Amino acid sequence: MKIIIKSFQELNTTELYKILQLRSEVFVVEQDCVYQDIDDKDQKSLHVFGIKKDKIVAYTRIFKPSDYFNNASIGRVVVLNSERKYGFGHDIMKASITAIKNQFNTDKITISAQTYLQKFYESHGFKKIGEEYLEDGIPHIEMLRN
Repeated sequence: MKIIIKSFQELNTTELYKILQLRSEVFVVEQDCVYQDIDDKDQKSLHVFGIKKDKIVAYTRIFKPSDYFNNASIGRVVVLNSERKYGFGHDIMKASITAIKNQFNTDKITISAQTYLQKFYESHGFKKIGEEYLEDGIPHIEMLRN
């Protein structure tokens, strides 16, 4: 999988379409969650995506401090269902953490994680802070990486 990082303005229409298609396929259809994915935050984030055979199979968006949380942040972490067995979730998270360090010069990252993925995020140095809450009907927890 090849990792690419682009600002919103650098994305071409095909890349943007494929990113939105992947997010919709997993977050709306697979997770059966009706929510507003297009939220006016894409324009201020950097888009980290993994390509395999000309297909976007993994994706995150990252934010500089104060654009989402007080700290830098990673959101919309997604891997195509058929590609999860290859460890691309770990690859895209490592790339996102490195991009935050390189682009925003910080190691402090806050995320809003789906609760069932707590151990996955802990394997990348995140720790749970606070209590579980519902976001779009799905249990989430806030997590911090220092």
